[in-house]
Amino acid sequence: MSTPRTAYRAAIFYSLADPSEVGLDASYAYFDDGLLVVDDGRITAVGPATELLPTLAPDTEVVTYTDALITPGFIDTHIHFPQTGMIGSYGEQLLDWLETYTFPCERQFADKAHADEVAKRFLGELLRNGTTTALVFGSVHPESVDALFEEAERLDLRLIAGKVMMDRNAPDYLTDTADSSYRDSKALIERWHGKGRLHYAVTPRFAPTSTPEQLAAAGRLLEEHPGVYLHTHLSENLKEIDWVKALYPERNGYLDVYDHYRLLGERSVFAHGVHLCDAECQRLAETGSAVAFCPTSNLFLGSGLFNLPQAERFGVRVGLGTDVGAGTSFSLLATLNEAYKVMQLQDVRLHPFKSLYLATLGGARALRLEERIGSLAPGHDADFVVLDYKATPLLDYRLQQSRSIEETLFVLTTLGDDRVVRETYAAGRCVHRR
Repeated sequence: MSTPRTAYRAAIFYSLADPSEVGLDASYAYFDDGLLVVDDGRITAVGPATELLPTLAPDTEVVTYTDALITPGFIDTHIHFPQTGMIGSYGEQLLDWLETYTFPCERQFADKAHADEVAKRFLGELLRNGTTTALVFGSVHPESVDALFEEAERLDLRLIAGKVMMDRNAPDYLTDTADSSYRDSKALIERWHGKGRLHYAVTPRFAPTSTPEQLAAAGRLLEEHPGVYLHTHLSENLKEIDWVKALYPERNGYLDVYDHYRLLGERSVFAHGVHLCDAECQRLAETGSAVAFCPTSNLFLGSGLFNLPQAERFGVRVGLGTDVGAGTSFSLLATLNEAYKVMQLQDVRLHPFKSLYLATLGGARALRLEERIGSLAPGHDADFVVLDYKATPLLDYRLQQSRSIEETLFVLTTLGDDRVVRETYAAGRCVHRR
């Protein structure tokens, strides 16, 4: 979808690199009065407005925002589309929560009409919260993935999703088989992967709900279709880890199960990783695999505290996930609020530059898409959000006291939510306006 050349004037902030690798001062670009130039869905220039305005072609439209900040669109590296209708369900830990709430809710997605309706609502919520790319669990039903991709294609979003593979330890109405999950996933890959800005993720739910035969089938799909993703769960909950040990006694731990079936790789993203040992972090880094840090759901289900410094020490790529519906908000700003608290409980300070990195460029790096999204540098897709400094009376008053972009970002990630997102752009098109 082509879009006309347009320039957007406002304060602009984006990450250049991981602050833990290059230091805070070298990790970002900020223009108090900046200009973002977009042509045909791509960013062609960014910098101080006073320098770029004289260089614009005469037919360029200039859109000016006051009291606003432009950042890259947010990237959610772990979220469940079929759990939209059960977000905020009360009071269970992971395994009981799945049985009580998740599985009955996901059953409805055998109905394509239901999946279509929820897909519109789900993607609408993402865009309302400034999320322009997400790595998404479907349900076990191929219809759920078709519905999600059809709506994402209509909006020209960069989206990654897959059908859940689950052939044991789940209700009969939600299980497939090793063979059927392979066939259904292969058909979906051939139908959707690489179409527009869409990507497919091979998606075994987690080791306890897949037989060895199904995990082997997932590994075969990855080998046969280079470029697709692997998306699953890892070491979220201590009871879950014990269950994996009982089901796979011949393997040396949870991650080793996935490693044995050739599921680790540069496009493999493992959600949670709350209880990882050093050897597992080392193996994730060696294989180029990534972890999705999901603070809201980990706190909500009492799973534990993700050890971000440990992951950084070994060079593991880390993105940020809302994990809706165990997570309680589609907002990555609200999720960063929880991430700050998780780090505080471990006596670690999460700097606001690192926070925005995790929600943007860090997520892009976790998905191996840093050349296309997560940045406002020229050549990247024009996926960006306009954040409103006056979104609420309290935010307006608080930001009047701010003395730096560092302080402003921190306030946005502690007081901010969907109300802060004034506009969301995908490939240069406005796909949400508050």
